[in-house]
Amino acid sequence: MTSLPRGRHGLSREFIADHQRGRLFAAVGAVIDCGGYEATTVAAVAGEAGVSKSDFYARFASKDDCFLAAYDAGMERLRAQVLVACRDSETWAERICAGLAAALTGLAAEPAQANLLLVEGLRAGPAAYGRFQVAVESFVPHLRDGRPGRTGAGGRPGVADEAVVGGIASMLSRRVLAGEAARLDRFFPELAEFALSPYLGVAEARRIISSR
Repeated sequence: MTSLPRGRHGLSREFIADHQRGRLFAAVGAVIDCGGYEATTVAAVAGEAGVSKSDFYARFASKDDCFLAAYDAGMERLRAQVLVACRDSETWAERICAGLAAALTGLAAEPAQANLLLVEGLRAGPAAYGRFQVAVESFVPHLRDGRPGRTGAGGRPGVADEAVVGGIASMLSRRVLAGEAARLDRFFPELAEFALSPYLGVAEARRIISSR
């Protein structure tokens, strides 16, 4: 995010405040991506964002406060991307594939953001971990809505939907930790198969994925 022009520019205080928040969100992700959460300092984040420490503290009470706000904003943006991608799908399977593809594309386009959401959210203390858990669980209703009914003699356990969403989040976290954040979109076939197979069977899941 670029800096605002110096001098008189006629921009409102609200616009300036929002712009600085956005720069600080991008900066906290970039600094953490380079050195990890524990090594990140307010001075480093402010410097990366091109704002003073006093401007930082005018927006956030601490590094933790900035991180949590950036996490919430990033997750909400990711969720919005997924929902927009899903809205024109005609079938449940198409909707799941479209949402998953949108999430992977969005994360791969911003590796530092992927690290913030999928790795550092597990490391930055109980408040951040709690947000990670809530964020993962928030996708469960979208998987459950309209999914196929029970299959096979025994059906599926009631926790299957949670297990699928949690499994996808876990696999993505491992990929980011392995330095593959910028390549997450390439893992769509295996992740889509993981998501669809419990409901449709492996053969049908692979057929749908190959037809995309």
